[in-house]
Formats: sequence, structure tokens, C-alpha cells
Amino acid sequence: MCTPRRVLGVVAILLALAPVDSLARPPIRKAFFDAYPSATGTRLDILASNPGHCGVCHYDFNGGGPRNAFGAKVEVAINSGNYATTIAAIQSLNGDDSDVDGAPNGVEITSLLYTNTPTFPGLKAGNEALVTNVTISEITPYLTPMGSTDTTPPVVAVLSPNGGNVLAANTTTAITWTATDASGIASVSIYLSDDGGISFQPISFAEPNDGTFNWFVPNRPGTQTIVRVIAKDGAGNYGSDWSDGPFTVTGVTGGIVPTTLRDMDLPGSHPFVGTFEDPDVNCVTCHGNYSTAVEPWYQWKGSMMAQAMRDPLFLACLAVAEQDAPSVGDLCIRCHTPGGWLEGRSVDTGGGLVTAKDRQGVQCDFCHRLVDPDYQAGVSPPADVAVLDSLQAVPPNHANGQFVTDANTAKRGPYADAQASHAFIASAFHRSSDLCGTCHDVSNPVFQYDGSPGRYVPNAFDTAHPDADLRNMFPVERTFSEWTQTDYANGGVFAPQFAGNKADGIVSTCQDCHMKDLSGKGCNVPGAPTRADLPHHDLTGGNTFIPDILPAFFPGEVDVAQLQAGQARATAMLQLAASMALAAGQDGPNPTVTVTVTNETAHKLPSGYPEGRRMWLNVKGYDASEALVYESGAYNPATGDLAHDADATIYEIKLGVSQRLAPVIGLPAEPSFHFVLNDSVYQDNRIPPRGFTNAAFTNIQSPPVGHSYADGQYWDEATYSMPTGVRFVEVTLYYQTTSKEYVEFLRDANTSNSAGLDLYNAWAVNGRSTPVAMVSDTISVDVVPTGAGDGPVVRTELFPAYPNPFNPATTIRYALASRQHVRIDIF
Repeated sequence: MCTPRRVLGVVAILLALAPVDSLARPPIRKAFFDAYPSATGTRLDILASNPGHCGVCHYDFNGGGPRNAFGAKVEVAINSGNYATTIAAIQSLNGDDSDVDGAPNGVEITSLLYTNTPTFPGLKAGNEALVTNVTISEITPYLTPMGSTDTTPPVVAVLSPNGGNVLAANTTTAITWTATDASGIASVSIYLSDDGGISFQPISFAEPNDGTFNWFVPNRPGTQTIVRVIAKDGAGNYGSDWSDGPFTVTGVTGGIVPTTLRDMDLPGSHPFVGTFEDPDVNCVTCHGNYSTAVEPWYQWKGSMMAQAMRDPLFLACLAVAEQDAPSVGDLCIRCHTPGGWLEGRSVDTGGGLVTAKDRQGVQCDFCHRLVDPDYQAGVSPPADVAVLDSLQAVPPNHANGQFVTDANTAKRGPYADAQASHAFIASAFHRSSDLCGTCHDVSNPVFQYDGSPGRYVPNAFDTAHPDADLRNMFPVERTFSEWTQTDYANGGVFAPQFAGNKADGIVSTCQDCHMKDLSGKGCNVPGAPTRADLPHHDLTGGNTFIPDILPAFFPGEVDVAQLQAGQARATAMLQLAASMALAAGQDGPNPTVTVTVTNETAHKLPSGYPEGRRMWLNVKGYDASEALVYESGAYNPATGDLAHDADATIYEIKLGVSQRLAPVIGLPAEPSFHFVLNDSVYQDNRIPPRGFTNAAFTNIQSPPVGHSYADGQYWDEATYSMPTGVRFVEVTLYYQTTSKEYVEFLRDANTSNSAGLDLYNAWAVNGRSTPVAMVSDTISVDVVPTGAGDGPVVRTELFPAYPNPFNPATTIRYALASRQHVRIDIF
């Protein structure tokens, strides 16, 4: 914002001849005092230990380095281009409470109602420890407005709902009030109690005093609901009123099971812990538009993390889930738009309150304010103690969206030596896979484990899970838990294809593969260091379908080039995720091929959401004339149909409804796409990772089901018997983001909106989730002649295929005039 004055030799003499104001006030500093002339000559302008300081915007009162909360927002406002002058940009923040101390910037800077104003709009008790180059005792009395000459609280009256009302959940009603005060009303906050006033949770903060708030009534049914309105006047005094009597909220009806928001209550941060910045306004200023190959913003924008709340497949799934189990969407929205959830817009659990900013999904400000719920002295930042102490309950696991977020806007990251323009905190959590586990281990809190292997029973409805323990809920996804039981998590694995800049080629954490180290600059600030371990913010997984359809759904919110770059990265990731070996053999007169698929990832393959993702082997046998005489795992791209022939090898997990639960909920006891109702695993033949043991994977609720893997096995074998006459076989391992069966289910099961039909239509005209060929190979299968009296047995030489030691770096290209059998020997 401003730079320290440097007085050197002749330059000092020349500056001494200039007007004093031009010496004391660099451009932005001058603009601040032009915006707020009443602050001239105050402590915001002059301090004994540092006259002409830059402490309004910087932690370093000499200027430069990280900006405080006010300075960071000033920078964004100036760079946004929305204001004609720098003065106007600064004044635009007049109503913003930049340092979250309860006083808007305008009050801190200009109010005459306090004995200590003006106070610093970017500093508050708790972050003054970051301040340098000033005597701290000079500023501590001037952090938060206090000692007002006005000590009379506002007069507040709740008008409605004021007792005796009956309101239906998931409808909108007006909360109305009056609030008056001689000093004016600065802001209004609204709270809700569903226990007759014993406890309150916020509904909204910092509302204008316009007397009305359109309230989306949450699905928390009961007869003891009360609204409380708290008004704050211009002098910092508070007054409040609540409903004269309790009113009734009736629950949502029509679900297959009678769940409410109480079933989704989990430990961790609750809504209104703070507000979150828009990456396209705030973060891009420094972290974008300078190098699409390495910059964090561009890579993140093309990732599915950024599209998590735009994903049409997710939205279609959410609609059916809400039909099946009302309010279950709160659990989903936690991880698909954590910023929206934390700002209170998940109360409509179908996503109806979500804003364009919320649709930024898993975004920068959320991830870079995460706190490790497992505090470790000497490792965790000391500030975490206060954050964790403020929680009603600390999460027992890194899972299920039970995140902890710091209300302080300082950004947390992996570096201790960053010279950011905003406040930052070095965080070991951001180098840990535990952070990723927050949303990549998912369980259904409506069920709890009953003590028998694979058995889960429903909780009492309209109440929170008894202990919120991941292992005491029904497992939906276990990607993070799978990693914890691997060689990757226990020392690491040599996998240079994933390791980025890591010289030893060893990968061990989620970030090592999904945010691999690159060489580059993390921001566009002049002088920013080039780091060899810059995390690539591509966050790439295996979703290659959704980028094709997003532009049609959100044309003004997504960039096609960014999405296509993300799709290309996902394809490349999939083609590294498995290796394959072919071996020829013989079964009587029939040639055979044994296909060995090896999992090269740190979790099951495939992993992630269970309903639609799958891999399969497409095996084709050709005779001597190159005619196709055998095929298993045939896929029809025109229809999206995958053949489930007798020999087909399809890797997937199938969840479903048990015989115990089926008569209760009125669904058949079978595999099911109704994921919020499923209580059983019918099949799981997905390939385990290195380090797999049956006992360990049983303990994390992810054992093989309907298939057998030996301890230590991280590959699968499938043997195919070919018809007589087959001379060579082509094998391709395919991966598909979602199946035809799942897309059709989301279309047909949806009775509440058009999300399922919209998804189906987009799927039908955009390649039907085109499968990705992960790896492919060909082998000769010439056969030994058999039969008595044939004389000596003559066997032609077999050519078994071995894993390519050059994979994936070597590509062999050739051209043929016509289709024919080709043999390539590599020595």
C-alpha cells in the first residue's frame, strides 16, 4: 500500500525542499487521509515512535510486507477497477468490518461517540502481535472502539413471529422488528432458538435496520422456537428483544425417511464463523493472470474443486437425496460449497439460497483458513488454541465436512517465509493429508454401526448422531482412510510419474500427487521468489465428463479453456493410475490371456463417489485374417451401454439396501443408487493400493466384498479363454466418470425439479461420459497343436507382454497401409 520513506544523501536534500505533505504521504496513504480528513493528525496519522507511519494498511508500520485486514481489502478495491478514484475505492469499505471486531471501518475511523476513536480498522486484539516497527503500547488502546459517551442501549421490539405462530419448514417468512437509538442503529443481528431460549444460533449478522428480514425457515421442527433480534447502536451499545412466546415449526413431509437438520448436526465450526472472499475478486489480484502453467488461480479455476457446487451430476444427486431424506443436503453442501455453508446459506438444504460466489465451490479463502482440529503443541499455530476452544464440540476425525475454520482472515499455508501482501500463518496442516480427509472420507450420520460386521442401523430420527465418529456411521466414501493404510502413508512409494519436482521420486501425501511440486512463482508481485516446491493447484482427480457440460449450465461463470485444461490433466492422471501386463497361455485347444491390472495410486482404484465411477477391461480377440471373433466388456458409445457379458471384468462398488431395512423404507433389498438410504455394501472389487491388508481395510470399513485380495496384493488378475483360431488379443482398461445406469436413475427418480432431466440431456449430447483409455496392450496367442498321433508337439513361440519400464515417457508411433498384426520387440 505504501512504502517506507528512505532518506539517502542528495535525495534527502531535494525532498526537504518539497512540500511536507508529499514527503509524509505516499499516494495510497495520502488518498486515505483525503478520504477521511478528520483522521489527519490523529494516531492513524502520527505516532511518537513512528511519525508518518503506514500502520493503517500494514502490519509493518514502516510499510511493505503483509497488509492487515483493512489494507488487503483496500488493495482489492483499488485493483477491482470498480471505482473512479483511489479515494472512492477506500470509501467503499466504509461499512465493512475489515478486522471483524464488531465496528465498521467508518465508525472506527470517524466516530466521535467513543473516547478512544479513531481506532485502527485493520487491527484488533489478537493480531497486534503481527505488528512491527512501532511501540505496541502506543496502539493497543486504539484497536477497538470503546468508552462511548453514549451508554444508552437501543430499544428493540420483535414484531413477528412473536409467539403462537405456526410456520412450515422450508418456507420463507418475514422476521420484523423495530430498533431505535439516539446514536443510530449500526447493525442488527438475528438469532434462533429451538429450545425455548436455552440456547441460540445465529440466523444473520450485520443486517441493516430496515425492520424486516426474509427468513428461510429451517427444518428443525418443534413447538419451542423463538427469534431474538439484537441491535447495535453507533456507540457500540447493544439492545435486544425476542419473541413474546414460542412458536411452532412444522417439519418437512414427503421423504422416504423423516430426517431433519438435527440429524445432520456435526462437530466443528458452525455457520457465521465469518465471511469468505470471492477468489475471482480477491485472490486473482495477486495469484492469477501471470502464468497459466503454474499460477494457483488458473489451475484451481479449471479443477472440479472449483466446480463442486456447479456440478450438474451433484445437483441432480442432491435433488433425489432431498426427496429420500429431507435436509440431508446440508451434509453434502458442507463440502461442495463450504463458504456458502459457513455463511449460513445451506439452511435451504436443496441449494436454493446458494449464490454465484458460493458456486466457487471449494475455494481459496476456505482452504487457507482451515485449522487442524487435532491440536499438536509445537506444530500447530498457537492461535489454534483459541479457535478450538471456541467450538461447541471438536471433530473426532478429519472427515465428513467437520471442518474448523478461523474467523481471522489471515491466510494459512505451507510456507513460513512468505512475504505476502496479506496476513499469513505458517501451517503444517496444509502439508498434511489430514486436511484432504476433511471432505474425502464421507459417512452417513443417520446410521450407526451395530457391532456386527457390515451391519448398520438407523439412529433415532430428528436427533444428532450419538458420537459423530466416522467409524460409527455407514461408510459412503473412504478415499482418505484407504490412503492411511498404505505404503504411501507409511514411508512413501517411489512413483516419479506423480512426484513432480521431488528429486527422490517418493510420494507420500495426497498433495504429493494431487498438488505436485512445480518450479514457479506463487504470485505476480515483483520480486516474488521462484520456488521449486510450489504446489500445483490443479487438484486433479478423475472427472473427465463434467467439464464438457458445465459451459451450457453456467456460461457466465466458467471459462472453457480452464475447464479443458483441467479435463486434460484428469485424463493424464488416469493414464498414470494403472499399469497392465498380458500373459498368453492355453486351455486345451483354446488360447488364453491373463490380464494383470496394477493399482498405481494410494487408494482403491477407482475411488471417490461410489454410484457411477467404474473401470472395466475391454478384451478383443482377432483371428489370422484380423477379423474380430471375441469381445468382452464391449462398450457402445452411441448408447452408453456397457456389456455385462459372462467374462466381463468391471471394477466398482455397489451400495444398496439390506433385507433388514427394505421393508421399513419400502424399497427392494438390492443394490441401489439411493445413496442416502443405503445401509449395505453388496460388492466392492476395486483394486487395493500398496500396503493393503484385509484386517486394516476392514477396520476402516472398506474391505473387499464379493471378491478376494490377498494381504499385500495391489493388483488383480483376470483370465480370458479365447475361441480356437484367435491369434492376437487387444486389451484396454477403461475408466468412466459416470454410468448410463446412474444418469438414467437421476433422471427417472427426480420428481422435485428438472436437475435429473437436465443432466441426462447434457449427457446424451456430450459423449455420454466418454470413457478414458487408461492403458492398452496387444499380445500374440499362437496355440500348441494337440491330439494323439500328430507326431511331435510343435509349439510356436509365445510373446508374453511385460510392464513397459519406459511408461509413461515412451511413445512409439507407426503407420500402416492397412490393418494387420504388428510385433514390436523392445530389448
